[in-house]
Amino acid sequence: MVVLVTTPAISMVRVYGAGVRVLEGGFPAFLPKEVENIRDPPARELAKRIQRVPVEVSFSKSSIMSSCVKPLQHKGTAPIILLHGFDSSCLEWRYTYPLLENAGLETWAVDILGWGFSDLGTLPPCDVASKREHLYQLWKSCIDRPMVLVGPSLGAAAAIDFAANHPEAVAKLVLIDASVYAEGTGNLRKLPKIVAYAGVSLLKSIPLRLYATSLAFNGFSSNSFDWTKVGRLHCLLPWWEDATIEFMVSGGYNVCDQIKQIKQKTLIIWGEDDQIISNSLAERLNNEIRDSVLSQIPECGHIPHVEKPELVAELIVNFVQGKHS
Repeated sequence: MVVLVTTPAISMVRVYGAGVRVLEGGFPAFLPKEVENIRDPPARELAKRIQRVPVEVSFSKSSIMSSCVKPLQHKGTAPIILLHGFDSSCLEWRYTYPLLENAGLETWAVDILGWGFSDLGTLPPCDVASKREHLYQLWKSCIDRPMVLVGPSLGAAAAIDFAANHPEAVAKLVLIDASVYAEGTGNLRKLPKIVAYAGVSLLKSIPLRLYATSLAFNGFSSNSFDWTKVGRLHCLLPWWEDATIEFMVSGGYNVCDQIKQIKQKTLIIWGEDDQIISNSLAERLNNEIRDSVLSQIPECGHIPHVEKPELVAELIVNFVQGKHS
């Protein structure tokens, strides 16, 4: 049975028998309505597949309805779990996700607690320990098999932190333009909250996001404005500012001492023209992880999985299949 519901903010919503609410355009109703203004077809298609699953954690009295994209098929091989970068979402994988799926890999795209499209109406803590526990409980309840954990940018720090604390859950690691040498959020944790909220409010502005987009890629693209709309979509959820402030004042990720603890075989991918994190750190990371291989992508900036998705997908598929030396 399908029931049509009208609301002031949403012109038409379908409510299916299982209780799943979907916008008329096929988007989940929990997404900000501005998703309908995104033109990029891969972003629109991946957005339609975002679901919320209940995750029980020790720091919340109720389950957190957590956003992710589930695989269409479950294979016997190690599942691929795609994280995302700082203040981003699973939509970061809009170009690479379908390539991995078409290659026959069981692929998940998971929103890190505090970012993405999870329901954080209860305002749970979003510090590093909470993010780690949330990811572990999602893995335990939905996957429960050793996985290939993929982390780009700050997501690489989340992946290293997780692998160091839960090595049984991680078969292999893939780190992309890894932001792993910063010592947390630094002086940002000392900001008065009124100043922090003002800064975070600026963080979601279109001009600043557009500037960040221009830095992230190897040259300005005609797609930059639409990519900016995709990148800030999660910022339009009502709890985004509180969750981001919570992370900032908690100190953030500092995984420098955990890097050498990593025992999993690791693929390091880096854009040679990264203007955000120095390419020189790629070699340093490769030297500090005992069992790693480095692949650098020419004419590519900070987000290779958006800028060069075919190459990134090929590298990941080969790595999962053991074709890397």
